[in-house]
Amino acid sequence: MSLIFFPPPLQQINSEIVRHADVDLYVLRLDLMHRWVNGNKWFKLKYNLLEAKQKNFTRLLTFGGAYSNHIYATAAAGNLFGFRTIGVIRGEERLPLNPTLSFAVQQGMQLVYLNREMYRQRNTAALQEYLQQRLGEVFIIPEGGSNLNGVRGCTEIIGDAMPTAGYAYAFDHICVACGTATTLAGIALSLHEGQRAIAFPVLKNGAFLAQEIESLLTNYLASGLPAAYSPASWELMCDYHFGGYAKVNDELLLFSQQFREEHGVPLDYVYTAKMFYGVMDLLQQGFFGKGDRLLLIHTGGLQGNVGMEERLQRLSKI
Repeated sequence: MSLIFFPPPLQQINSEIVRHADVDLYVLRLDLMHRWVNGNKWFKLKYNLLEAKQKNFTRLLTFGGAYSNHIYATAAAGNLFGFRTIGVIRGEERLPLNPTLSFAVQQGMQLVYLNREMYRQRNTAALQEYLQQRLGEVFIIPEGGSNLNGVRGCTEIIGDAMPTAGYAYAFDHICVACGTATTLAGIALSLHEGQRAIAFPVLKNGAFLAQEIESLLTNYLASGLPAAYSPASWELMCDYHFGGYAKVNDELLLFSQQFREEHGVPLDYVYTAKMFYGVMDLLQQGFFGKGDRLLLIHTGGLQGNVGMEERLQRLSKI
């Protein structure tokens, strides 16, 4: 597997909606950084891997669902950087393995299954101690890479991923899909005054994430970890979840298909499709000002589309 990570390209989007709104719209294609470890997943893993290496751990343990992009990326990154990996999977084992878990096993990941009640305790000291006793000494990365190391990595998405220094600060609005809010927190910490981060929660009733974001920002600033700026203003757009996490409908699927055909940008159904749909809808509503410059963060996760499409095919036959 290649250790080479490519600089993510910036792609301008020209469409009738964008032209009518009189804005400039660009996509930062984090999905093109690496074949397997891409998107925001790499940024959330980077400093966790460095800490594990510095502390001489040889094994990583993390958590996720059966279709988790984080499980997929952690398995690949562990293989790339010389770690053995353990994935603690929510729910019961189902054979044959879906494409996500099959890939993880191919990368050398050991899968351990927890029932949903136990899985809900994944962040407690008691469960983590139980796993250490059962599996041996491991470096634990939380679900989704959602810790201060993850936030630190995400502070580098905007500045370090841009083609020229300072170019990132030409954008007025930076838009990103939001699951755990780790990526949004990191981006907010990396923006200049006058810029705004806009997050599109993919969970139903996502307004609760405001408290999570504030907590992440407060804890990060108190940690002494590098932060170039005070947090920029940020906002949640909670009306584009399409029914909740991993929920899709025909309208979202059609939008994704048309966007790919028109612009050559594939979208994952769980995260980026919902954010891109939301941005286009807000443009049609006149939410953004004339002449505004928008940057949409493509956070990868395209591997999950295979499993999602298989699941949708099964449901269509019921």
